[in-house]
Amino acid sequence: MRQLLISLVVILSACTASTDNSSGDKLAASDRVDHPTDWTRGGMVAAANPHAVEAAAKILAQGGHAVDAAIAAHAVLGLVEPQSSGLGGGGFMFVYDRETGSRTVIDGRETAPLAVGPDLWIREGQAIPGDARWQSGIGVGVPGAVAMYDLAHRTYGKHPWGELFQSAISLADNGFEVSPRMHHSLGRVQARYPIDLVSAPVMADYLFPDGKPVPVGTLLKNPAYAETLERVASGGPDAFYSGQIARAIVARSTAAPLAGGISEEDIAAYKAVTREAVCGDFRGNSICSVPPPSSGIAHIMIAGLYDELLDEEDATLADKVQLFVDAQRLAYADRDHFVADPDFVDVPVSALIDPQYISRRATERFAPDAVPVHGAPAITSAWNRGTDRTEETVGTTHLSIIDVYGNAVAMTASVGWPFGSFRMTGGFLLNNHMADFSVNPETDGQLSINAAAPGKRPRSSMSPTIIFDENDELLLVTGSPGGNSIIAYTTKTILALLDWG
Repeated sequence: MRQLLISLVVILSACTASTDNSSGDKLAASDRVDHPTDWTRGGMVAAANPHAVEAAAKILAQGGHAVDAAIAAHAVLGLVEPQSSGLGGGGFMFVYDRETGSRTVIDGRETAPLAVGPDLWIREGQAIPGDARWQSGIGVGVPGAVAMYDLAHRTYGKHPWGELFQSAISLADNGFEVSPRMHHSLGRVQARYPIDLVSAPVMADYLFPDGKPVPVGTLLKNPAYAETLERVASGGPDAFYSGQIARAIVARSTAAPLAGGISEEDIAAYKAVTREAVCGDFRGNSICSVPPPSSGIAHIMIAGLYDELLDEEDATLADKVQLFVDAQRLAYADRDHFVADPDFVDVPVSALIDPQYISRRATERFAPDAVPVHGAPAITSAWNRGTDRTEETVGTTHLSIIDVYGNAVAMTASVGWPFGSFRMTGGFLLNNHMADFSVNPETDGQLSINAAAPGKRPRSSMSPTIIFDENDELLLVTGSPGGNSIIAYTTKTILALLDWG
């Protein structure tokens, strides 16, 4: 292991990773190609699988940007960790550029097909049951991962596009050993949910030979994935969002049962979006995270609410954990009521993270047996909205990267439920993130803010986060998988570092 990085904390919070699959690597400053900034601490990669770490570290050693390394790592994760994310899903990439100081989020969240409406999940007046939703074609949104790669690379990339996929292509062609974590994920899903392997024949053949999870240590090859990546490597994002790959996505997502409505036009129209990170103060540090349609503001709110509730200098850790829970309950209730795709609804971001509102909101904590309800930021007190009933999915990955120039990437990506929709094409699984829209879109005639609409991005809890210290220097790169618990896991990491020792 190379020289430890001093005064720099890089943390990967992972609720599901086991020690055999989580990995990190450090790249000493002496290994870099050049050094145009005053950064002297080298680079670092943290991801949920050692193959992904190796791919990213290789790119950094060749002088690549953190964005280049993130793309290389995630292309590998789509192969070796298919339960969590991949080309058929979406995500958010938060990029810190040290030279300019910019803090930019690349939004690669999936979008709803043009054919959908708020009653996406309603049939004959009743909501489609959960198990059916997760394995349906209706659940497949237009994938955003490759467009996210492209926008980030065109903005920040230093390494040639085509070379970013070579590690993943080689692994797919030559095979990788199935890890205990991947095997156990297959087993847990099969044990808990009635997987319809008949309607998912490609996934069944690949991951459930003889109807059982592929054994630990199996050398698993995926030539179809290698071919897909070869097309993307040589043809860019157009090779994914048009032509053979796009047609295959449409065919697979519109197949029975519960066929979805994605068209080739939906796929061709997809665009990743650049958004400015949302930041808030915590004890002189700056917590920066992902704005709506994701939930990074909740980290700022929870930390602020926690400080408002913490009025005793001699509070024990147990006391602090209880206050952390109380702060979560307040912030989650506001998140659920006010946060959705800002291109479709007005989200009061500034009002929700305003210190005066947070101070007032802290006086509204709930008893343990009470159901939390949202607050009323000043500019939104008259808003009427239906109660949100979203059941968020939990198949996600996170990676944290710092390059040898001092740039950083926090990236969280997902296919929705573990193994997404279970529908596979081109060697990758399609997402089921349309299940992140409100299932029952109306309450007492009021439409939920997170109701489905054509082209809309469903609300997400994915919230890769970067913290800067009182001198505006990089301090923490973090994030987590875990469905709507991502907010809790990530904020716990923040408080554990900055307050709990």
